[in-house]
Formats: sequence, C-alpha cells, structure tokens
Amino acid sequence: MTDIRHLVCPNCHKVNRVPADKLSSGGNCGACKQPLWPDQILELTDQSFAAHTGRSDLPVLVDFWASWCGPCKMMAPQFEQAAKDWRGKVRFAKLNTEQAQGPASQFGIRSIPTMILFQNGREVARQSGAMNQVQINQWLQSKGIR
Repeated sequence: MTDIRHLVCPNCHKVNRVPADKLSSGGNCGACKQPLWPDQILELTDQSFAAHTGRSDLPVLVDFWASWCGPCKMMAPQFEQAAKDWRGKVRFAKLNTEQAQGPASQFGIRSIPTMILFQNGREVARQSGAMNQVQINQWLQSKGIR
C-alpha cells in the first residue's frame, strides 16, 4: 500500500493526495493543474495561511517578514536557497506582516524576521533573527526534520 501525503497547492490552495515517494519530483495540482512545487517561495495571505499550515502533512516553515526590514531583505535569498535543499520535505512560505496582520497577531510576532515551523497545524519551533542558508538547514535538522 502506498504512503499518501496531503499537500496544499500553492496556487489554488486545494489539498492534493500525493504518494510520499513522489513528493520531491514535483507533479501538478489535480484541481488547477499548476505545479505543486513552483520555483518561487509560497507567499501566504490571511486567507491561505490556515490551509497551508493546517492541512499539509509536510512541515511548513513560515518566514514572517516586512518590506521595510533590512535583515528580512538580507535573509530572503538565503531562505530561497534553503527551500531548494528541502524540496519535497518542507514547504517554505513567506508571510508579509504588513499585509497579513491576522496570522502575525495570532502568533504574537514581535520581531522580524521570525521563522515558525508548523506541523499538523501546530507551531513546533520558532526562531527570530536573520539566518543564512546553512543556519536555516542546521536549525531544521535540530528540530528533527530530515
């Protein structure tokens, strides 16, 4: 029997059932036919946040940031590089705290950048401050993500 994982489409936000051994190979959404693993980082909104953090079987790492934040801008390319290392294992997403204030308030974001790791709809780890690609990878590994 095949191990099935639920993965939320970054385009239409519908839940897809994907065989675990096919997660990193890409594939397209069954509803909208768009790639389940696009090249760019997923941009979350107030409306899409709960679907991605709560309905995906994969861990979701959310970078809470703002456009005026210098350290956020410095960390962005590092976050994108780390996302490539974790393709098929962790969904990387960004949430602009100026535009999506609901989740930022709900999770008590006081400083940015702040990364929160979600599994099964719950926060399992949090890290504030800019990190480079290596530090992000090490941090995820220290949280038991492989």
